Amino acid sequence: MTDPLFTLHGDVLAAMRRGPRPFAKLVLALSEDDDDPADTRLSHFRDRVLAAGLGDGLITLWHRTLTAWDLVEQADWSAAPARTDARRSDTYERLGFGVGLRKALDSVVPVFKEPGPTVISKEFVSWYSRDAAAARAFYWPAYERLLRRKGWPDTAVSGLDEASHAVVERLADPTRPEAYGARGLVVGYVQSGKTANFTGVTAKAIDAGYRLVIVLGGTLNLLRGQTQRRLDMELIGQENILRGADPADPDALVGIDYQDDADWPEKFVSHGGRPSALGAFDIERLTTRDDDYKSLLNGIRALEFEKQSRTEPLYAPANLHHAAARVMVVKKNKSVLAKLIKDLKKIGPILSEIPALIIDDESDQASVNTTDPKKWEEGKVARSAINGQISQLLGLLPRAQYVGYTATPFANVFVDPGDGEDIFPRDFLISLPRPAGYMGVQDFHDLDTDGGTAEETHVRGVYEDTGDRLQEALDAFVLTGALKLYRADLGVPAGPFRHHTMLVHESVRMAEHTALALRINSMWHQAAYTGREGHDRLAALLASDFHRFADDGLPMPESYEDLRGHVSRARRLINAGGTPVLVVNGDTERDYDQPDLDFERTPHVWKILVGGTKLSRGFTVEGLTVTYYRRTTRQADTLMQMGRWFGFRPGYRDLVRLYIGREESLGRTTTIDLYEAFEAICRDEETFRAQLTRYATPIDGKPQVTPAQIPPLVSQHLSLISPSARNKMFNAELVEIRSPGQWVEPTAYPVGAAELRGNVEAWGAVLGALDRTRVTLRCSAAGTGRDDSYEAVLGTIDHSTLLGVLCDLKWSVPAQFSPHLQSLVSAGETGDGIDDWLVIAPQQTSGRGAGANILGHGPLSLARRTRRRGDLFGAISEPKHRGVALRIAGALKDSGDPLVESLVRERRGVVVLYPLVEAEPRLGPGGTIDPGDVVMAFALVAPASAKAGQRNLVRFRAIDSSKDDFAVIDREEGRP
Repeated sequence: MTDPLFTLHGDVLAAMRRGPRPFAKLVLALSEDDDDPADTRLSHFRDRVLAAGLGDGLITLWHRTLTAWDLVEQADWSAAPARTDARRSDTYERLGFGVGLRKALDSVVPVFKEPGPTVISKEFVSWYSRDAAAARAFYWPAYERLLRRKGWPDTAVSGLDEASHAVVERLADPTRPEAYGARGLVVGYVQSGKTANFTGVTAKAIDAGYRLVIVLGGTLNLLRGQTQRRLDMELIGQENILRGADPADPDALVGIDYQDDADWPEKFVSHGGRPSALGAFDIERLTTRDDDYKSLLNGIRALEFEKQSRTEPLYAPANLHHAAARVMVVKKNKSVLAKLIKDLKKIGPILSEIPALIIDDESDQASVNTTDPKKWEEGKVARSAINGQISQLLGLLPRAQYVGYTATPFANVFVDPGDGEDIFPRDFLISLPRPAGYMGVQDFHDLDTDGGTAEETHVRGVYEDTGDRLQEALDAFVLTGALKLYRADLGVPAGPFRHHTMLVHESVRMAEHTALALRINSMWHQAAYTGREGHDRLAALLASDFHRFADDGLPMPESYEDLRGHVSRARRLINAGGTPVLVVNGDTERDYDQPDLDFERTPHVWKILVGGTKLSRGFTVEGLTVTYYRRTTRQADTLMQMGRWFGFRPGYRDLVRLYIGREESLGRTTTIDLYEAFEAICRDEETFRAQLTRYATPIDGKPQVTPAQIPPLVSQHLSLISPSARNKMFNAELVEIRSPGQWVEPTAYPVGAAELRGNVEAWGAVLGALDRTRVTLRCSAAGTGRDDSYEAVLGTIDHSTLLGVLCDLKWSVPAQFSPHLQSLVSAGETGDGIDDWLVIAPQQTSGRGAGANILGHGPLSLARRTRRRGDLFGAISEPKHRGVALRIAGALKDSGDPLVESLVRERRGVVVLYPLVEAEPRLGPGGTIDPGDVVMAFALVAPASAKAGQRNLVRFRAIDSSKDDFAVIDREEGRP
């Protein structure tokens, strides 16, 4: 029986498309029963809210509506920020709700306050209003309904609505007369649902008028096919796939690519008829699940658009909104893209009329130009294959909008902002929020704490003294499979758990994958999972590990005996087909066509997957519960993409385990802790996002900056791991090096007398702070028998004084020291970095050392040095000077010298002065020297204390070729 209150409220809320309006007035206007006063209806509503139970339809309706209003980023009916109590208060005010009803609704629909997307954007012409979007909405509402049917909560659907709207409104109006191609980048988290966002963007863009969509769907057939299937299932729909055939007619399904798909047709969106017959427009697929782009179907006629008004261009509204859309999902492959470009060139002038959208999934892979600028012909940019083909596509389609998607954006932001034909996100850069229910870095790393619950719960380190722990990982895989079955039998909402997988990733070498798979097979068959030995191991692991970290809200057996039967079922599922192990190393595409690995068409994948690179990007390992990871790399983006254990784990978050190498070899002499490496690159990622947030808030309704005005900085917290591959960093400029507790010694001093004199004069205040009394400093080097004592004069200056000096200095190669200077400036801006600096001027004790008065201060010893490479000196300092400086700055524990120990302060840095001459000094009266003959060299050590806010950090940004004020450095020499 229909609920009249639900029907009435549904009609009222449907009339509020533009935002909340006086509820009582709309009730009166829409109600046939004028004798029932509105305030009585509101009191009935309040009572209904207070008495509502689970699944109440009226509450569901209001939950959906209030959440949508909470999340609207730009609401013309409220000046209050989205996701705040103030926004909800404005909503109630406009609805005319009293205190009682407000409290009742807040109790069942609390304000969603999690952050939304972060947007750095150029100003854009507003064309895509909510009203405009709703007026032509067809594919987006269908996608929205599908997501709700799949169980997406209101907050997730409304959040996706806002995030995809933020992208589409920054594209060019598809009906605008002047052609313009926007360039944007959307940054998500690894395994966090970026495909849902670009599906939403595609749906809205097609509704708005974009008539050609090219999705660059990864570099593998399987990944391309996964993307095609996702768009077919959730956006394109049954009727467009069948192209008007009767789904009930078995003959109509012959040749349809989903006839063998377990989810066809029930889980594929249905539009209730062919869209063109329903007043909308059809979508024609130019690729299918199994067939990548070969050539335009039916030749170039496939892109012939029928025009209602033949005298007007396609982008004219009279034509555009009646034309069918074309969608193709294309692999990022040189030969495939070459065929597409060749076909497009045949089409002719109509290309300039087609509003097109290019979605580039995993846009940091293959899409970025990796050619060396040093090898370019003068005045001509050389492009790598895929980058060049994307550039050609954008050139052929002047109305094409390019939107890249990635979880590792570093390579993308190193693209030259001044190269108008490349893919730098000049128009917008959007960082998606961490989705609800997502397991990411915070779930595996206790950032900024020494140990904690995240690491203890999920991470199991593999050290030299622990052995490889592979058998324990296999046991954990069997045990967690049994626990999933146990929970499914008890009706956990996330169950039944369709897939259950373990990932073993040790090497990139395919021969090693085969050997490892054989070893795991052997271990499996010797594990005695059907005997007492195996059951005893599993019982011990349950008690020592999984009982300790169980989620209180999920079922957990009290004893192993309650689980024993489920262990047998799990073992049989894993062993189905005769082997528990699948090798997935991508030697050929056939490696991905194994039926046991098809998560979409296979009812249950319960396997141990052994692989390397091909398992680490784009490929979603469904049901991943146990990961055994020991592969090393030197690139942050590569390492982050290997984090397949990030993702959504409904109903089994507490069961997820990561076995990770803590002492792995990286080269012949270096050892790396992979867990710490992941933490460092996660810090890199969070620093990047925090920087975007800093600039995202508009000022006076206008953007603070655009991506091109301040190319985002990319951080490097661990020196062993660079942000990206070297061939993706040709255009990277080193901006900042934070190196607390490390000796920094610049050598690029100017040559000209005027510049040298200016540098000496800049140091005048520091020279004046030196005490003339000589002291002896010592820092014992234990076990060497070496005397590291030396004489010096000392002084103390505050941080601002040193910054004033350093900012006035001239350099022969400015970029050599500017990154270090930037770190000191940053420390000064935070206010909690550095208190003061101890100045040390080492003095010669032998008769050979010359002394001189400099600017009236002294005498100070002069060191004799020569330049070795152009304008650069070689080593300037003496090794024995370093120990004292490192100790005073907190980088060493004990000098063994009471005087040195008395100089130590927690937030104190050290500057060591080295007045140099390059020839025999010419001294004037009183031992004075012309400052133009002196190179005022120095070294410094910033405080090592964590409280100094100076974590080890390197930061890069893209060089903009259209500007001439960027300092360019040699990449090899500039490596940290």
